[in-house]
Amino acid sequence: MIDLVMGEVAVRRPDHVVLVAGGVGYRLAVSAETLRHVPAAGKKGTLHAHLVVRDDAMHLYGFSSEEERELFLLLLGVQSVGPKVALAVLSGGPPRELVGAIAGGDTARFQAVPGIGKRTAERIIVELREKVAGAVDAVPEAIAVHRADDPRMVARDALLGLGFTPPEADDLLERAAGDSAEALIQDALRAARR
Repeated sequence: MIDLVMGEVAVRRPDHVVLVAGGVGYRLAVSAETLRHVPAAGKKGTLHAHLVVRDDAMHLYGFSSEEERELFLLLLGVQSVGPKVALAVLSGGPPRELVGAIAGGDTARFQAVPGIGKRTAERIIVELREKVAGAVDAVPEAIAVHRADDPRMVARDALLGLGFTPPEADDLLERAAGDSAEALIQDALRAARR
């Protein structure tokens, strides 16, 4: 099972990216949400992956976060939702927002996705509402408590906002020194220039 692909971004298209790792180019189908997090061609990138094996082909799907991959797998468990439709759903926004839409019963949000009608939108909500209920309850508390209070998380968010990939931001912050988010960001940016 391919769980993670790390390498240089060789191709970056609206529906897929190619990451070169160990001399092999891996084509990963991605959502628009994941594509926002993929760096430009020639830079290092990391994607969580899921391999779908069919009788006639093997397809590799890439995700910017484990949460997005887990939501993809949940969507695949819904009748009438295949990988392409699941990626189209994930293109509608960050996983946290989609989980909120499921928990809130927002069928209109899912009906706006090409390939999803009223019945399928209702099926997604009915089948996944209980499965995502715990995630919705846990997320706001985690954000309110940890992100605002942890200077490293604030600095990481700032580096991501400046265009660094999550692995690059983590690597820079691992070597950065400072007690405040501002000091960590300055130290990380100095290291990035070297």
